[in-house]
Amino acid sequence: QVQLVESGGGLVQPGGSLRLSCAASGRTFSFAIMGWFRQAPGKEREFVAAVNWSAGTTYHADSVKGRFTISSDNAKNAVYLQMNSLKPEDTTVYYCAAGLAERSRYLAASSSRYNYWGQGTQVTVSA
Repeated sequence: QVQLVESGGGLVQPGGSLRLSCAASGRTFSFAIMGWFRQAPGKEREFVAAVNWSAGTTYHADSVKGRFTISSDNAKNAVYLQMNSLKPEDTTVYYCAAGLAERSRYLAASSSRYNYWGQGTQVTVSA
């Protein structure tokens, strides 16, 4: 059983920063990749960033490059998303995800790459 628990969301003013955390438990040794997605009501889930669990290679969506940074701490079974220069359009629910090697044929930016999902954490950017 794998569990992903996000934390760190909240209300922040435009231009501010937040750091999201995702704590993983269970068969974390089998993870190949972890990522962050976001989804606004009525919209498709959008890729934000991902990190290769063993190599540490990172991927970021163009919409967040230069503002958001994904990082991981394998010893703590955790992944983080540092979000700077936040904009109102970043407001939505952010989800942590983990993928196994069996789905390596999918790109990191595809939700199909991931086997497990957290419950999400709300980020609101507003003055």
